[in-house]
Amino acid sequence: MSATAWVSLLLLCAATGVNSFSVSTSNANVEPRENEDADLTCTYSGDFGSSPRIEWKFQNNKGSQTYVVFNGVPTTPYANRASLFRGSSLRLSKVTRQDNGRYDCEVSEPGSSNFGEVSVTLTVLVPPSTPVCRVPSSGTTGKTVRLSCYDSNGSPPPTYKWYKDGTPLPQDPSQMAAFKNLTYKLDPAKGELVFPAAQKLDSGSYHCEAINKAGPPQSCRPTRLEIRDPNVGGIVAGVIVGLLLLGVLAFGIWYAYKKGYLPQRADSSKQKSNVVYQPPSSLYSGGDEDDGDFKQKSSFVV
Repeated sequence: MSATAWVSLLLLCAATGVNSFSVSTSNANVEPRENEDADLTCTYSGDFGSSPRIEWKFQNNKGSQTYVVFNGVPTTPYANRASLFRGSSLRLSKVTRQDNGRYDCEVSEPGSSNFGEVSVTLTVLVPPSTPVCRVPSSGTTGKTVRLSCYDSNGSPPPTYKWYKDGTPLPQDPSQMAAFKNLTYKLDPAKGELVFPAAQKLDSGSYHCEAINKAGPPQSCRPTRLEIRDPNVGGIVAGVIVGLLLLGVLAFGIWYAYKKGYLPQRADSSKQKSNVVYQPPSSLYSGGDEDDGDFKQKSSFVV
């Protein structure tokens, strides 16, 4: 066979996947219902030999990774609920939402660097439950008002729809004439409804709906939100009361000081005036300090 024929054969083999050590799956997204069994398929080409090494790894939605099957044998956490079938496919029994995540099937040829893998995403279907809605009873015009909605049970994670007075709110209010005067921000993934600068027309009855493909939507009970103007009279009254209290406190301190109920500083000038001068003992006769009579010494006679 000529060199040109060999090159053509090699190119043909590469194009047809011969010696490509391929690993594949028949279903990359498996969606069983909770407490059902889940089959994750994995097949490989014959280039890995008659006894390839089979491993399955699991990575949850938080990024944590662990082995489900190591060197063809289920690991201890999965010993009672994981098994291989058809050589390399994985079966999990009675799956729950904690099993949600990515599963990697890895096939390698012992003693060589030949390696291949394929990923399968498992999503256990759980209908949404009644979401927890937080709607404040009142807000102030011009201030931020935040409404929240969350369901921790639904799988896949639900999306959220908000209603005002029984009417669904569009994600972008400017796109609909009936809502163009509203200035809210709506996040369907997080379930947040925020009014950055609330207006009186934002007053109304609000409720939220949790939605996923596993079951019917679930709603919380409507709650009334009332947007009011700031209470200017109350603010002024509060300031006046505060000033009066400060005045009463100052008067009380002054009165207690005048009545001597508070400690006073000693008068240094009065302390100085009470000091009695005593002459040196040498000026008394005979050096007798107890005599008290001043007598002139003879040395002073002229």
